[in-house]
Amino acid sequence: MVSEHPESTPDDTSAMALKILVAGGFGVGKTTLVGAVSEIRPLRTEEMLSEAGQLVDDTDGVDQKVTTTVAMDFGRITIRSGLSLYLFGTPGQDRFWFLWDELSQGALGAVVLADTRRLEDCFPAVDYFEHRHIPFVVAVNCFTGARSYGPHDVSRALDLDQGTPVVLCDARDRDSGKEVLIRLVEYAGRMHTARLLDSVG
Repeated sequence: MVSEHPESTPDDTSAMALKILVAGGFGVGKTTLVGAVSEIRPLRTEEMLSEAGQLVDDTDGVDQKVTTTVAMDFGRITIRSGLSLYLFGTPGQDRFWFLWDELSQGALGAVVLADTRRLEDCFPAVDYFEHRHIPFVVAVNCFTGARSYGPHDVSRALDLDQGTPVVLCDARDRDSGKEVLIRLVEYAGRMHTARLLDSVG
């Protein structure tokens, strides 16, 4: 989604705001990534995990997790002068997937966070964006103690379309998260340009 920056002046015609989704499985680090890169205090809709939720939320591998996002996370980051990204973190559990269609409206692209200990948890997000032709990158959140895999191995394991970027990151680190977002904007820009040229041709 491209629009005038909310804080732009009448003379500042180059200011843009782009909508980006941050998706992935339960406990993969979506809230952490949005919070780490946001230059404003992030909006969070987290609730404590309940005993009832433990029956449907698989906490294997994320035993220390005590909260979960029940609507969305929201943050903003300025990539460069005149270009801001508005970040919308999606809830990871399948019972909240009905929110994804609303959140994805007008999105330039998405970051799919992946945890190699639970790689299968990001399959629904990958399928969602592939089927809707929304450009995305897979960002492998490198958790301490997790086995290390290269981008090619992850791409093959997820059966990604050729050319879909896979990057390694630390969701806690602002610079690392920013690099992921820059990679997504560049990739999504190329994809949208190619589709535009195809439609003209």
